[in-house]
Amino acid sequence: MPIFEFLCEHCRRYFELLATRSEDRVAPVCPHCQSPEITRVLSRVNARVSSPSSPASSLPQVQSRNCASGNCSTIEIPGPTK
Repeated sequence: MPIFEFLCEHCRRYFELLATRSEDRVAPVCPHCQSPEITRVLSRVNARVSSPSSPASSLPQVQSRNCASGNCSTIEIPGPTK
């Protein structure tokens, strides 16, 4: 079952909820202030993709740049290409 991350619009705290079967679901509320004003947010992910014997060039490379909507980033993940 997936875990979803939310932001409470009232107290500005983040919290997670475990998704259960659709027939068991209720409207989620903030566990800190009980506000129903919440927004689902994208969860952060942290992963290591190298080993001690891997060269630094095998690590993902992040390139930041300015774009029309603000700051944009491109992540290049090493590996075989087609």
